[in-house]
Amino acid sequence: MKQKQKTKKKQIKKKNMKQKKIKQKSKLKQKPIQKPTLKKEKKQSKITSHLVEEVATELVGEEAVPIIKYIKNKKSTSEFKIASGIREEIHKTRNILYRLFDHSLVSFIRKKDKKKGWYICYWDLEPQRVKYLVGKIKKQKLENLKDRLKKEQSSTFFMCKNACTRVDFEKAIDMEFKCPECGSLMNQIDNKRTIEFLNNQILELEKEIA
Repeated sequence: MKQKQKTKKKQIKKKNMKQKKIKQKSKLKQKPIQKPTLKKEKKQSKITSHLVEEVATELVGEEAVPIIKYIKNKKSTSEFKIASGIREEIHKTRNILYRLFDHSLVSFIRKKDKKKGWYICYWDLEPQRVKYLVGKIKKQKLENLKDRLKKEQSSTFFMCKNACTRVDFEKAIDMEFKCPECGSLMNQIDNKRTIEFLNNQILELEKEIA
């Protein structure tokens, strides 16, 4: 009797084990295989000090660079301190600052000086505007190149043998086809290379802007 009971218990255990295995297999089948997903990271151009200086030079001129360098790591800097720091006259410093302000590259607040009684402007750099301004500059360059290309395609140009100056047909007539600098005869020139160069420049800028 004891042996029969033992054999029955063993059989029950085996059945239970089989049932567990079947359940585990069914769970594995139900779970979908998840494929690893790769996150696409957008490459963003960094706003470097060099880029800010390039934009300021393009929009205002090289004279703006010393001011950009002086205020880039400072907060609310007095216009008098800026003028002293870059060793420039206050009137010229203000002029450059207001030209930078016209493009929103800098911002300012006005505070009344308690001792002197007049208002002083305190300036801050606004580098976050640079990306927008870069795009704006490129679009303007693209328009200028397209205008130049139209002129090259629709006009004929003349130049002397010494390459002193290059003028269109109307100006060449006014000059009687004589170079205003060396006096030699001006002849019509082939501008195919110029047109090709302008087309390439336009294509490159259009790719950058897109």
